Amino acid sequence: MLAAESKVVPTPASDSANSQKIISWKQIVGPVEPFLEAVHGRLAGQVKEFDSALIPYAEYTLNSSGKHLRPALVALTANALGELNDAHVTVAVIIEMVHLATLVHDDIMDESAIRRGRPTLAANWGNEIAVLFGDCLFAQALKLAASFPSPEICRAVATATNTVCSGEILQTQHRRDFNFSGREYFRVLEMKTAELFALSCELAAFLSEAPAPQRATFRQFGLAFGTAYQVYDDCVDLFGSESVAGKSLGTDLAKGKLTLPVLLLWERANATDRLRLEELIHNWQPAALPQVAGLLAKYDTLAPSLEVIAQYLEKARIRLQNLPKSPGRDSLFGLTEHLARQTSELGVLI
Repeated sequence: MLAAESKVVPTPASDSANSQKIISWKQIVGPVEPFLEAVHGRLAGQVKEFDSALIPYAEYTLNSSGKHLRPALVALTANALGELNDAHVTVAVIIEMVHLATLVHDDIMDESAIRRGRPTLAANWGNEIAVLFGDCLFAQALKLAASFPSPEICRAVATATNTVCSGEILQTQHRRDFNFSGREYFRVLEMKTAELFALSCELAAFLSEAPAPQRATFRQFGLAFGTAYQVYDDCVDLFGSESVAGKSLGTDLAKGKLTLPVLLLWERANATDRLRLEELIHNWQPAALPQVAGLLAKYDTLAPSLEVIAQYLEKARIRLQNLPKSPGRDSLFGLTEHLARQTSELGVLI
């Protein structure tokens, strides 16, 4: 059963109480806001590292208005371990550039017109420019990683980038594949999304000179939280609204990507509805979206999808139990509560 992939133990009440005090994004990142501003400024400064003919694309991409969630994970992890320093800023910039490169390429593959409430790079300048500039972003991130005196950072960034791209390839291979198992689905999520969350936490801990067991704990937190985040994003694509998501919706269905709610629908549907779903996916037209939405509602796929998110968030919280108590650790707990609240609001939106 897809909805029963993860079984977890409830979080102790004392830590849940701490996290309940930190729910809004502003509260969570408030203590590290100067760090995030430094990351934003450093990203903007990377524009000049590109050829002058590429500056319009670099400015458009690097000055985007996202939440910089991965840099926030770098900051909150480092804050849980002690002092933030300039090396943490550099690593956050590197990881965000890798992430932005994947978004540029994702938008090309998904034929998305909107990202973060504005036209995508591809929509503005075409697919050829977008794919090549995405490559430039990857290369610049690795160049920056190579500036560290030891090779560990560059090796970790290169390995994670390989994993992310491999995950995207695996997902592409399984488009419109209704034999795509739950185990394979969650493996793809870990690779294509959760890996950069894990890298953010792991490298922040490495730069804070945390012992290996703590670095492993932070990495596992990032994997669990990142997986929860991607399942949530998959649900937004089916149950959300463009005004809230800030991007085109229904793109997963249009490209034949079978996300958790659709896999649950396939698992629960009768033979007639399975055949109908398969026909709709294989011969996709935008007008089919209401029909798929009706099937998703008929078989109650949202509730078990949200339960999976809750399970992964609980896994993330359990990892935090092994860390010393600190305001930074409370902020990481708060991050899981923030996503849990966003998830509950998704249920209200439909």
